[in-house]
Amino acid sequence: MHLVAHHQGGEHQRRSPAYHRRGALIVGLLAAASSLGAGRGTSAPAEATSAVPQCIVPAKFTRLDVQLREIGRRLAARDPVVIVALGSSSTAGAGASSTAASYPSRLAAELAQRFPTQPITVQNRGVGGELAIDMLSRFDLSVAVEHPHLVLWQLGTNAVLRGHERWPSDSLIRGSIRRMKALDADVVLIDPQFAPKVIVKPDVEGMIDLIAAAATQEHVGLFHRFALMRHWHEVDGMPFATFVSADGLHMNDWSYSCLAKAIAAAIGDAAS
Repeated sequence: MHLVAHHQGGEHQRRSPAYHRRGALIVGLLAAASSLGAGRGTSAPAEATSAVPQCIVPAKFTRLDVQLREIGRRLAARDPVVIVALGSSSTAGAGASSTAASYPSRLAAELAQRFPTQPITVQNRGVGGELAIDMLSRFDLSVAVEHPHLVLWQLGTNAVLRGHERWPSDSLIRGSIRRMKALDADVVLIDPQFAPKVIVKPDVEGMIDLIAAAATQEHVGLFHRFALMRHWHEVDGMPFATFVSADGLHMNDWSYSCLAKAIAAAIGDAAS
């Protein structure tokens, strides 16, 4: 198995001295959590180990409603797979404790477990603060040059934060999807995150609808990140502090990891 994860950005968190004083106990607890597929970055590991939530994703969030034909063909032929994650700060990994905890890095690890004999590369092409039009201005050098077989395009959050006048048009989103398809790549859109600084914006649902409509019209996959994170909060009863970083906007180690598990499951299902 040859697996490479390329990434940018990320913030480091410090572990508390309590972690070192209780090393043997923490190792045992973390091993138990790992066996359940759970994990969460935190600045107080000694306290968090008793409250780490399991990453359980309802099946409705791992269905893309389209087949990933190119990925499916390459997996069946045991050919190398290149995935490019295009997006802004939540692709780059803002809020994570390290670049290794970003969702593209965690996705690479999840796909390695699902397809242990398959050469899969996940390229992180997230740049903080960008709008959709900014991402497209670097499309040739950031995406096309990698000859991807799947493009995961995370968009919409920065436009929601900056106001309706910065929104991408339907034609811009659909035209961009066609550029990705022209590379003979499968495409999956990822909508904004459900986080305090996002959901206070009155028109966030309009952005969700805009992205969903473009995905439907262009017959590409859509991963409902907003709905999944809202499920964590409103159905599973998780406080925002469990899956959103202290800035009230970005995801954290636990949510990036769980997001990656869900996307890996969605890719596996849609490619089979």
